[in-house]
Amino acid sequence: MNVQENLTVLGVFSLLSVLAVGGGAAVLPETKALVVDTHHWLTDDQFRDIYGLGQVVPGPNMLMVMVIGYHVSGYFGALLAYLGFFVPAGLISWGASRIWDHFEGSPWRRSLQEGLAPLVVGLMAAGTISIARTAIDGATTVAIAIAVFLGVRFVKKVNPAIFVLGGGVVGLIALS
Repeated sequence: MNVQENLTVLGVFSLLSVLAVGGGAAVLPETKALVVDTHHWLTDDQFRDIYGLGQVVPGPNMLMVMVIGYHVSGYFGALLAYLGFFVPAGLISWGASRIWDHFEGSPWRRSLQEGLAPLVVGLMAAGTISIARTAIDGATTVAIAIAVFLGVRFVKKVNPAIFVLGGGVVGLIALS
């Protein structure tokens, strides 16, 4: 790809990095909007598949940005997406942690913490809804999603990965 496309990859993932309050899942709707709707780098199905891959491979799930960058601009695009997504957030986190530690014991610190918690939960819910819209497209997928959710929510002695894997197997059999 050309220099302009590479700079766009770096810019998009740098923007997402500074917006990722509460983690990468918080910016999934915006990631999808930029990658699929604005820049047309991926289709809905490709985005869903790359997100799914990010959930099952070891390491942070937002390493999926490297797969998107690779899809757009090869190995250099993967590197730019990685640097764009992780370096700005890392620098902001480092700076914020220094300030945070400086104000230990301050009443505003506790208030800020309590105020940000619902924001992060809301952003994560928005990410879940965004992915669900691309993955749930019929009665079978609705049933699988509900069954996996109920299993993860109410069966505490089973690793949630078992439910996710089971949902994948059922989906493979039922939708093939």
